[in-house]
Amino acid sequence: MNEIKLQVKNVSVEFEGKKIIEDISIDLNKGELVCILGTSGVGKTTLFNVISGLISPTSGEVFLDGKNILENSGKISYMLQKDLLLPFKTIIDNVSLPLVIKGVKKSEARKRAQKYFAEFGLSGTEKKYPNQLSGGMRQRAALLRTYMFSCEVALLDEPFSALDAITKRKMQNWYLNIMEKIKLSTLFITHDIDEAILISKRIYIISGNPGKITKEIKVDLPKTGNGDEVTLTEKFIEYKREILKLL
Repeated sequence: MNEIKLQVKNVSVEFEGKKIIEDISIDLNKGELVCILGTSGVGKTTLFNVISGLISPTSGEVFLDGKNILENSGKISYMLQKDLLLPFKTIIDNVSLPLVIKGVKKSEARKRAQKYFAEFGLSGTEKKYPNQLSGGMRQRAALLRTYMFSCEVALLDEPFSALDAITKRKMQNWYLNIMEKIKLSTLFITHDIDEAILISKRIYIISGNPGKITKEIKVDLPKTGNGDEVTLTEKFIEYKREILKLL
């Protein structure tokens, strides 16, 4: 039986009399990757801002392990589209920054972060600066920093959108593998239909004005291996046709 890690219940957001999102409810099970798929401007990022505690909803609730976290933010990590690594800090200091902000001594924070560098494919980059890394490596560092903030649930807002197609596919496969190893649960925003089908077990379609969840789609496709081959299967094409009709 699936264990619900994160639950969003009937969340609506209104700004200056205009509804941005309305009555959104989603579940995220432990160790699962779920995509929120919709066109630009439909309210996906607003939803993430609510879940992460950056803004308060007009109505609705957000639960982590059954506890309402709307009044207790800082429980869930959030990574935006850009890696936002600080150019004047080394990679080890960028990655360990969430721990320092929480009050951990810098030396101890570095020590804790160092344990994950090999697992995240970042060995040897500790003393380098962001401008010395490739786009893919910078994203790995940003994802590790996100994990250091919260090792339970990650909100990723189109984290691979700036990468070229080949690097993007490699990063998708890498993230699925690392997520399974470290037992991380992930909500993933994308407007890329192929990406949503390839990486997620379930997809919530958000559309309209205000944005609403119009359908939940369960995806039964292999999540590792050659994604290019999967995209050519009839099953993949069927999922894509269904989603295109909904958007």
